[in-house]
Amino acid sequence: MAASMQEIHATAVRPRSYQDDSYRQGFFDTIGDLQNAGVLQDVVLEVESRQFPCHRLVLSAASPYLRAMFTSDMAESRQKTVVLQGINADAFQAILSYIYSGTLHVSLDKVQPLYQAADLLQLDYVRNACRIYMVMNVDRSTCVDMYRFADFFSMVAVRNRSLQCICRFFSEVSHTKEFYSLSVKQLTEMISHDKLDVKVETTVWEAVVRWVQHSREDRLHHLPSILPHIRFNLLTSDDTAAISEHPLVNEDPGSSELRNLEQRSRTSNLKRRIGMDAEEMVLQFRTVETSPDTIEMLCVNPRSGKYIRYSYNLPEVRSATVTSNNDIYILVLESYSQLSLLQYNHVENLWEQMSSMHRTITEQPCEMIFEDLVEVNGYLYYLAFSWARTKGVSMVMKKYQWFTNLWQDCSKPDHDGLASGVALSCGKHLYLFSNTEIHRYDPSQDVWCKRTPLRTIPNLFSAVAIGTEIFCTDMTFRRTVVYDVEADSWREIPGFPEQNQTISKGFPILCAHEGQLHAMIDLYNDDDTSHTHAYVYDRSVGVWSDLQVTLPGTDRKLCERVFHVARMYTCLPGQNDQMDTQDEDPQDSRN
Repeated sequence: MAASMQEIHATAVRPRSYQDDSYRQGFFDTIGDLQNAGVLQDVVLEVESRQFPCHRLVLSAASPYLRAMFTSDMAESRQKTVVLQGINADAFQAILSYIYSGTLHVSLDKVQPLYQAADLLQLDYVRNACRIYMVMNVDRSTCVDMYRFADFFSMVAVRNRSLQCICRFFSEVSHTKEFYSLSVKQLTEMISHDKLDVKVETTVWEAVVRWVQHSREDRLHHLPSILPHIRFNLLTSDDTAAISEHPLVNEDPGSSELRNLEQRSRTSNLKRRIGMDAEEMVLQFRTVETSPDTIEMLCVNPRSGKYIRYSYNLPEVRSATVTSNNDIYILVLESYSQLSLLQYNHVENLWEQMSSMHRTITEQPCEMIFEDLVEVNGYLYYLAFSWARTKGVSMVMKKYQWFTNLWQDCSKPDHDGLASGVALSCGKHLYLFSNTEIHRYDPSQDVWCKRTPLRTIPNLFSAVAIGTEIFCTDMTFRRTVVYDVEADSWREIPGFPEQNQTISKGFPILCAHEGQLHAMIDLYNDDDTSHTHAYVYDRSVGVWSDLQVTLPGTDRKLCERVFHVARMYTCLPGQNDQMDTQDEDPQDSRN
């Protein structure tokens, strides 16, 4: 039945709401203009003798602290000029910029005073932004200072991240002035940690000595509470004797009590520090063919034949790198057009999400020729070459910005149809090798230049940098050449040992283990079975030597042509059964 005229009319006049999406931005722009022009300002906030004319209404809307001040019977509600104590003037200026624009600017030198000001003014967004920024910027140069600050303000995430970094770089950070400013409680928390990355326990004792001597009169009496955290059962008898006779111990009025504590600690069974069982290992990332969603990280010591095989439920690894800080990063393929950057947590043996990146593909179907992840001067760079029928070879290069957690486009080299290549860092530059060209990238200038090309290897396959030299080899391991980055010159060294030329070989991968050039290569027998052999190059005699170890063969799909080297913890809690020798079957661990 057709609707009546009354029903149609009622529908037509029903109330509706309209949303003006541009109003909020326009409102910010307007009050920002008023502030910049100094119009309608009705209060002046004085911070560290600097005056900031503002609007009470705007400040009250932004800050619960200021709202309570301006709307109560407090004297400040009637004063034209209000003095704010305990706030840094530069930090307050940044907060005013945020209040009037909605944009917050954070930097490493201002993040702590900015957080303090936001904490007083009860600005939750600013506090959260500062916490996130601090977590992202914890490293060996900032971790102790961040730890002290986070401990005072009870920022759990920042504190935990900082403590983890301190444990990892304890030998280095224990020599800094920030370390000497720790409280006795903070110091004992650090040195009692199982996860200190120290090779010997004397490192911990020496750090305690430096901390006490920094302010001997105030700290010497704390020694009895500190000494039980030194693991005397991990020291040699000579080390414990030296500690017993140390002037700090002998000068303390309670020295006899200290010796008793030391004696009891010596007979204890305290755990080894995590760094005492760490060793340098070659990393290989592989996709398990029977389980496409399973990625394997094989950690190999080519000299001893020991290896650890870890498995993770991760997408395909497209590239990996190990930084100068021993941080391990991988790029995994989330989808055809999406990559994710993951960082390895050494202590927990798991991968943590860092960022996502759009994977620029010219068109589909497209053959991705190669992708590389390279660290230069503390920054990560992503390089990719793809080929499409209509556009030929295309290149993408991006730089990872830690402070924004985003990727930024970089300049690209002028290349003559690069079809394949290897990217790696050496010194302060990034090098891109192909069969016909060499390009060098200067990150400080975002500029590429060409260098003397490689002409003696028709099929470049693997390369590795050691010092100021880059070693390159072909797919057959018959030709190996060295590029001197300072002289911009090439020379050849012997390839695969002649006595093994009759053995069918898989593709060789070069790597630098303990400062020496190594090659990992699969050897195939007549029955098509394979095993991986490791070779080391002796520069003094110019000979490759077989290390006579048998490692897992590549029955799985290798994810890249570069094997990185990292210092790995081999005796993590619950992971001791993952260490294998060349005579044992590997066990998988899954996170």
